[in-house]
Amino acid sequence: MNLFDLSGRVAIITGGNGGLGLGMARGLVKAGANVAIWARNPDKNDAAAQELESLGDGKVITALCDVSDELDIEAAMAGTLDHFGRVDAVFANAGISGAGTRIPDITAEGWDATFTVNTRGPALVYKHVTHHMIDRAENGDPGGKLIVTSSGQSIMGVNKSSDYAASKAAVNGLTRGAAFELARYDITANALLFGYFETDITAKANPKFAQWMEQRIPLRRPGDHAGLEGLAVFFASEHSDYITGQCLPVDGGLSIS
Repeated sequence: MNLFDLSGRVAIITGGNGGLGLGMARGLVKAGANVAIWARNPDKNDAAAQELESLGDGKVITALCDVSDELDIEAAMAGTLDHFGRVDAVFANAGISGAGTRIPDITAEGWDATFTVNTRGPALVYKHVTHHMIDRAENGDPGGKLIVTSSGQSIMGVNKSSDYAASKAAVNGLTRGAAFELARYDITANALLFGYFETDITAKANPKFAQWMEQRIPLRRPGDHAGLEGLAVFFASEHSDYITGQCLPVDGGLSIS
């Protein structure tokens, strides 16, 4: 018996054409889920879909979607429902690294740009997904999973990252609010507070940052992308049904160091 068979379930992953999002998508497809990748780069979307379709029985579609644009979100949701007929889980993963400025150098433009993608984006994605999930619940088919990519920086301090840290702390609050409000429909909401994983974003950082992080992480290594697969499957499955409103560090112990 396969405890984590997701056959017939549908998951959306924003920013799912690379990095953490693609890592989670691999696990979902291998478990049999149908997956909709919402992301901005058409070439990366096509490459991700081609890879994912070779991994399992799950079907994959893509939508050009910038989560800073609500019209894009609305269109992507409509296209996903047209194709698959339902959505059971959403991984609100799309995000940016922030302006990288010191507190005295904060600009309104930089702050707003970070929050538009990292905080408003997941909120608006949840808005459109939960319209569908609530409609299903009111017609006798309750349930749904909301999972957001947060960061260990939301509970820790890092230099030149106040806007990013604050944007991720805000989605932790969104998670708790959504969990409380939507529990009546059997919709759960959780945040994954990722620590240091090697991605396109971290590749742009000073190499000394990676060295410093690995020295500080108790497990002395960056996160394992293969491990993202099982993590995503668990949170998309019925086995996480009694977990909601939680902000879970996935960081090799970084947040306790």
